[in-house]
Amino acid sequence: MIFETQFGWAGIGMSRKGICRIVLPRKGAVAVRQELAGDKARSEKAPSAVEMNRAVRLLTKYFSGMPVSFDLALDLGYYTPFQRVVWTAAARIPHGETRSYGWIAREIGKPQAARAVGQAMGANPVPILVP
Repeated sequence: MIFETQFGWAGIGMSRKGICRIVLPRKGAVAVRQELAGDKARSEKAPSAVEMNRAVRLLTKYFSGMPVSFDLALDLGYYTPFQRVVWTAAARIPHGETRSYGWIAREIGKPQAARAVGQAMGANPVPILVP
């Protein structure tokens, strides 16, 4: 689903299990549509309109600068186990705090994997929900 924010057009890719992808605001809706169309996270079963509208409302509120508590389900089953472990660790970082890739690597029990953590974070399909 593509929606307009004060920063431009954003998008959400969602399966019945949860959010698979968030496209941060772009200048045009076409760019967002292209990103969502090229996404490998696809599902035969579409989410309910209620779930999708709730996700759009929360993200619109976030982009408006209002405080938001995201309790949205994620569907990251399309990605590697390593990426999912990295994103789960990153999601535990308290709001407003930062951590290094090395910290995340140690947190997941792979202290030598800071570069791999950086690559996984660079591929994060759900920015905002996973910082």
